[in-house]
Amino acid sequence: MSVNAPHAPLAEHRFPCDTCGSDLRYLPGSGRLHCDHCGNEEDIADVGPWAGAIAELDFRAALDNRLPEAEIEETRVLKCENCGAQVEFREEVHAKECPFCATPVVTGTGTHRHIKPRGVLPFALDEEAARDAMKDWLGSLWFAPNGLQKYARKGRRMSGIYVPFWTFDADTRTKYRGQRGTTYTTGSGKNRRTRVRWTPVSGRVARWFDDVLVLASRALPRRYTDALEPWDLAALEPYQPEFLAGFRAEGYMIELPEAYDIAREKMDAVIRRDIKFDIGGDRQRIHAVHTDVSDVTFKHVLLPVWTAAYRYRGKSFRFVVNGRTGRVRGERPWSAWKIAFALIIGAIVAGIIGYYSGQQ
Repeated sequence: MSVNAPHAPLAEHRFPCDTCGSDLRYLPGSGRLHCDHCGNEEDIADVGPWAGAIAELDFRAALDNRLPEAEIEETRVLKCENCGAQVEFREEVHAKECPFCATPVVTGTGTHRHIKPRGVLPFALDEEAARDAMKDWLGSLWFAPNGLQKYARKGRRMSGIYVPFWTFDADTRTKYRGQRGTTYTTGSGKNRRTRVRWTPVSGRVARWFDDVLVLASRALPRRYTDALEPWDLAALEPYQPEFLAGFRAEGYMIELPEAYDIAREKMDAVIRRDIKFDIGGDRQRIHAVHTDVSDVTFKHVLLPVWTAAYRYRGKSFRFVVNGRTGRVRGERPWSAWKIAFALIIGAIVAGIIGYYSGQQ
């Protein structure tokens, strides 16, 4: 399978209740499936630390199309034309809003092959808790339209989505050349000056990187998901579709080679920090860096996000909530009249202060 194959969809997973046949859903913060119709609950097998470690996959084998066929799956997809999310709905559904941007979409078909998820971080917050977190965040926004507060109070349903990420492990060994700066002062009084004495240096640093996280979606801006960190990746469970019952899981749209390039940028930033620490002194300059990277492995994981979309004057604004911690980020509209009113009040206050200052 080529790692540049078409992307995976946003999928729905269904599990019938053994008692009444209704759809079960995963109960956030538990290891169980719950039936809203009859109240029956069923345990998910092999949940918790005893489930075992999540195996990494060899990065080079993936690039050379040598991954085992068991690591590949095939699904049918629809693409949202507005935000680009890959969405899969059941065949009997003919139209629905995109959960990322609230754009109406119409179902279609298309078969795609992609790398299966290896791990999933289950939802810990239910929809009510996520909505409370979003309401608190929206309520803290200054100069937001009144409609935004009404939207928060109405309690419109949020979408629980497992967002795709790649993680990378790698062993790095780096040689560097640079300069160490030692500051000293000359003169005294008004003639006192701080100067730097530079000394050539060279050395080596080494670091093992574990679980460098890279967003694999284009439907959500990276600045949103980066702001939702940290993620408790130590709580990742080996992938089981039961965790997705009642939720959706978006397929990756950023392919493995591109994701690795992003991971290398993150690694290089940490390596430069290590080099500066190794150089020491009061200031540091880095002139040359050469890094050997080996033992690169990866895995495809799904992390839990609650999303909501708010339309204001024809434009869609999105909010995302970390399904584990409740951290919130998103776009926000601005109320022009509130800003104008604040400016007027500010001008009046400044005028009053100026008047009394002049009188004194």
